Amino acid sequence: MNKILICDPLDPSGLEILHQSGAHVHQLTAEERPRLAEIIGEFDAMVVRSATQVTAEVLTAGKRLRVVGRAGIGVDNVDVKTATELGVLVVNAPTANLVSATEHTLAMMLVLLRRVAAADGALKSGDWNRKAYLGTELMAKTLGVVGFGRIGRAVADRARAFGMEILAYDPFLEPSFARDLGVELLSLEELLPRCDVVTLHTPLTADTRGLISAEMLALMKPGSYLVNCARGGIVDEPALLARLESGEIAGAAMDVFAEEPPTDFALIRHPRVVATPHIGAQTREAQERVSTQTAKMMLAALGGSMAVTAVNLPFRSSDTGGETLMLLAERLSRLGSSLQGGRLQKLSVEMEGISEGLQPAVRVAALKGALSAFLGVGVNYVNAQQVAEERGVQVQQSARSTCDNYPQLIRLKLSGSAGQIELAGTLFGDDPRVVSIDGFSLESRLKNCLLVVRNRDVPGVVGKVGTLLGEAEINIAEIHLARRPDETDALAVLRLDHHPSQEVLDSLERLDEVRWLKVVDLGGG
Repeated sequence: MNKILICDPLDPSGLEILHQSGAHVHQLTAEERPRLAEIIGEFDAMVVRSATQVTAEVLTAGKRLRVVGRAGIGVDNVDVKTATELGVLVVNAPTANLVSATEHTLAMMLVLLRRVAAADGALKSGDWNRKAYLGTELMAKTLGVVGFGRIGRAVADRARAFGMEILAYDPFLEPSFARDLGVELLSLEELLPRCDVVTLHTPLTADTRGLISAEMLALMKPGSYLVNCARGGIVDEPALLARLESGEIAGAAMDVFAEEPPTDFALIRHPRVVATPHIGAQTREAQERVSTQTAKMMLAALGGSMAVTAVNLPFRSSDTGGETLMLLAERLSRLGSSLQGGRLQKLSVEMEGISEGLQPAVRVAALKGALSAFLGVGVNYVNAQQVAEERGVQVQQSARSTCDNYPQLIRLKLSGSAGQIELAGTLFGDDPRVVSIDGFSLESRLKNCLLVVRNRDVPGVVGKVGTLLGEAEINIAEIHLARRPDETDALAVLRLDHHPSQEVLDSLERLDEVRWLKVVDLGGG
């Protein structure tokens, strides 16, 4: 009998599913909460929402723990890295709040443009002043959707019912696929000046943090509105406040904030801001779906099924040894996608010396790496293919039973809006390495922080790069140099102890010998 610990409140619908399965279900009490690390050792699975922190200490103490179920989407409160190392599967409910988040976005939009909140507050205080609350219609206005994933598309569908024209920005959506969806795809710089309302629907990643910066806000159409029901941190909030105070932006609706709960209420209290406390998923229906989806995923995972929305790979001792090949494919593809730098349109995966049974897993791992370089933790081994299909990414797979130079080899070709790049990688024991980047032969470990530099093939480059890194107290763990015959350029891959600051990167880019450089964080111990 599986023993499942419910750490946070869960809708009764999911609890009923767990009880009906025959599992022993225990609700963590307030008195037990401080002793979670002591108690967890008795359980096979745990269910959490956002209140419980699933730390390395808790996971390590869970000697029987096989599954962590996050009743929601985000897993910021779960130490996924430690869970993966311990073979604990982390599952979530990524689509449960789609309708609720979509409807809340439309609600915020309507409340903002029709000044509903201000009028309601005034009337409740006894002030009847119809003329003071002149609103704006959605009809015939242009809506800019930043991030055209599931929620972005659902918002667009509903906005069309109001007679709005839809524009979209999504750097990883294939234009032909966007045309099939009936939407004009633009760069962010092109979209912002044309829109009456801009709504945000991107995950919070290194690339989207501060995406709506002061510079981007300055491009917005005068008198336009901004809606953010996605993630805090995407918008530069002080810059938004300044644009509101100047009157250049007519209003903003915010459900999420860089700091939650906020301590600075200047933006929230602005008279042209409508704010809610991160309630996009707070509907009865969404809470029920979160509960039932999580319960079903938990039971499927405990039964050994991989057809679950897992956010990590279970490295179990019973596996056939494919986990290291999957790690190689994912990191190699993540490196390639980061170096390619543009919207991914096509991924070709060629495998040599890899058994037929492992090839599908390797292909999915490569696809996950390519997509998650920009889309973040929302892409996992289960949904990578679906995300690719939604974004019009073509995937090709080929295989050879033997390999000429290595026991096993993975070759990747990534094509997109910024061009094409080819890489190859192999395993040295259990150590994933890249052995070729666009024809430059080298052998670099695929882990930690990699600095890839394309430079003129002249003396002194390595010394200058090393000096700048040394002055910034950044240690170089490894350096690999490569050149191609009869070429004036060379390639260097440096594995660093930590990520350089933007100031250091700017200094490196100013070197006359440097053509371009890129920093890629691959993780790994």
